[in-house]
Amino acid sequence: MSYGLYIGKNLTSDGNAWLAGYGDEPSSHWFEIVPRARHLADATITVGVTEQADLPGQRSQIPQASVTHRNLRVCYSSYKGIPAPIMNGGLNEFGVAVRNIWSPSRPELVALTPKDQSGPNYSDFARLVIERATTAREGVDLIAKLIAQYGECSYGGNSHIIADTNEAWVMVQFSGGQGLWAAERLGPDSVRASRPGYICEIPIDEPDHPDFLYSDNLVSFAKTKGWYTDGVFDANAVYGDGKGRWAGVQWIEGQMAERAQTGQKIGLNDMIWALRTSKLTGDKAGYGQIVPLMEPAHNDLRMLWHAPIGAIAAPFSPVFMGQTGVPPEFGKHRYLTAGEAHCFLDDRKIDETELNAPSSTSQWNETSRSAVADCKRLLYLMLQDTERFTREVTEAFENHEARVAAQAVEMLRTTEILIDQGEATLATSLCTYFSSQELLAGLGLVQALCTSLEPRARIFGRSDRLDELKKYDQIW
Repeated sequence: MSYGLYIGKNLTSDGNAWLAGYGDEPSSHWFEIVPRARHLADATITVGVTEQADLPGQRSQIPQASVTHRNLRVCYSSYKGIPAPIMNGGLNEFGVAVRNIWSPSRPELVALTPKDQSGPNYSDFARLVIERATTAREGVDLIAKLIAQYGECSYGGNSHIIADTNEAWVMVQFSGGQGLWAAERLGPDSVRASRPGYICEIPIDEPDHPDFLYSDNLVSFAKTKGWYTDGVFDANAVYGDGKGRWAGVQWIEGQMAERAQTGQKIGLNDMIWALRTSKLTGDKAGYGQIVPLMEPAHNDLRMLWHAPIGAIAAPFSPVFMGQTGVPPEFGKHRYLTAGEAHCFLDDRKIDETELNAPSSTSQWNETSRSAVADCKRLLYLMLQDTERFTREVTEAFENHEARVAAQAVEMLRTTEILIDQGEATLATSLCTYFSSQELLAGLGLVQALCTSLEPRARIFGRSDRLDELKKYDQIW
């Protein structure tokens, strides 16, 4: 289902908006820093889904942009009929951030979806936005243009939150192959959660309303189907699941709005809490991502906070736009990666056409610990005595993250001074070193917690096992 959360800048302690969330996926995850790139005039990229998708379709080519922006993103290896690498969130060098979240369409629309559908899928849209857009509004316009020109490969309905320093947009793409979409603008006083993504009332009697955009056929198609006649146009009721704001959305939006009323307003610790709460985060959460939508003096100072799996069992660490890489522990590993079980590793270079090859995991990465695997182990240890172990782990993470956050502020200021003094290379080295050390420190904390929890879980945490042992005692 995935989860996205946007907080407007008037509600935050530092005056910067926030975009946070994760994707619900069971496969492997790895962090990528993708450099700015130039492409040939006739270059193309492959988009779409395969016949193995729940709603089958075909792969097709669309033109590549002449330049793609530098970006930070998390990729994963498998989802029904969508070739890897797949992504659903990230941040680019211009401060445009995106989160992709499922948004179910009404069954009649799903049934209308062509069997040979083509065009970008949800992952393609998210990637294209961070590669091509310089503002959130450009991201909305880009998706709308791509749908109009090339169609869309739907999996039953989808949405995105696209944000920059000044505003954000929730954009819902409805299933059915009709090019139906709607977008709602979020502003400085907004608290908006998507789980799933939703847009309700649209003022269709004000076609130039600054807070809403939608496809030309959004209203007319509904009328032809008898789903709408007149009065209030509720997009969720007409084209979605009709449930409006789901219970989890109502709960977290209420919680964050309440926190925004405090003297300190919403800060990083509140955003971490919103992604760590067990009410919304568990084993299905593939990773955690929090983006402070700030406007730094230099684009290389843009950053996000990354957790290797769902934040309930993983600490957040900073990654900066300008750094050159992340430790191999946070790169692609065989653990949970689709296709790796039946192949051997090699260390040849993988070109762009082979990114989906089963052997694309490198020997070098496999020499390191997998951050995803270690954090998953911690999660499963915590589940053996949820109340006790979750309390311990959360306290350890909070203390660790408070220290890192304070040092990150000092590091950003130091790096800004270095760039201003013409020492951009030194600034890059500092960003890379600081981020790498803190990513590894967070992983070290996870490993230490595993070492602490495992013997106690074996003795105290397995009530089912203790009951089994009592049965043997009775036998003997």
